Amino acid sequence: MIVTQPAPKSTHLLDATGSGEAAGAGEAVAEAARLLRAGGVVAFPTETVYGLGADAGNAQAARLLRAGGVVAFPTETVYGLGADAGNAQAVAQVYAAKGRPAFNPLISHVPDGAAAERLGVFSPAAQALAAAFWPGPLTLVVPYRDTGAVCDLARAGLSTIALRVPAHAATLAMLRAAGVPVVGPSANRSGHVSPTDAAHVRADLDGRIDAILDAGPTTVGVESTIVDCTGAHPALLRPGGLSRGAIAAVLGVALPDAAGDDSDRPSAPGRLASHYAPHAPVRLDARAVKPGEALLTFAGLRPPGTESAVAVFDLSPSGDLVEAAARLYGALRHLDSLRVQGIAVVPLPRDGLGEAIADRLGRAAAPRPLSFEDD
Repeated sequence: MIVTQPAPKSTHLLDATGSGEAAGAGEAVAEAARLLRAGGVVAFPTETVYGLGADAGNAQAARLLRAGGVVAFPTETVYGLGADAGNAQAVAQVYAAKGRPAFNPLISHVPDGAAAERLGVFSPAAQALAAAFWPGPLTLVVPYRDTGAVCDLARAGLSTIALRVPAHAATLAMLRAAGVPVVGPSANRSGHVSPTDAAHVRADLDGRIDAILDAGPTTVGVESTIVDCTGAHPALLRPGGLSRGAIAAVLGVALPDAAGDDSDRPSAPGRLASHYAPHAPVRLDARAVKPGEALLTFAGLRPPGTESAVAVFDLSPSGDLVEAAARLYGALRHLDSLRVQGIAVVPLPRDGLGEAIADRLGRAAAPRPLSFEDD
């Protein structure tokens, strides 16, 4: 399938908090609905809308999804662009807005384990992981049920499906009200740094979507961990917001990396060699800062040349990897906005969430596709 790019649009930032000088929350939701009825694409942060305590907010978002709208929602990980996973036309709008290759599968979000098991076949290990960590930042790849309600485009034509129950009360309410599985890749241009607040969404998708409702920053800050549960033993496809050790503790055995290299035709999101990347080149394990570089540091490390760095951003002065993960994408976007010649990254711990941070930085530093600057 060829996914065409949408024509440039004027993106409106709608204030859903009621604190802005313009539209209040009710007017913002009404405007978002109008844009979607007109064929627009709306980044729709559910936390602010549903935080008003109005049941109409849940029903409105659910109607938008069922009608084929594209509704972006903040989970505990990053902002995403959502659509009815069974509606190929709506899913195509998500691919087009992101500039995402159609061979790269999407995660389907559901409100609970029962909904997940209607879409996929769960082994005992998959059931144990779902019981232990859902809702939460864990995605399970399982065999797809032929009777499931997810289109081929969302699964990139694979015989498997990636499923997650997000740990976000408002999003779960939206999913229950919608009654359909919802795809939700990060709400940014494909390959670029993932968004952890609404300003990031606008920076990447202005002119490609019609509206953004601001729900504030996310909490975990890196995408979900993805585990392949299609074989005899679970394997790690992508490190993320849940540590390998926590998963292994539930399984009672070590969690190995998935065998093989599927970066050319990935079996799950986040497997492309170059991903999560700023425009400035990223240099890992920097022992010194070169002229023209910014420094991304951790736990107060100051390598030689720090005093001449264009800018310095410490992910966590106290050495807290949870804090570092939550601030990672915002830091990369900030340093990149300074138009530096490069970003030097000090060596970071690789235990716990450090593995996910290292994965994101490694892909950010990988050689870029020729079309990277244009996508």
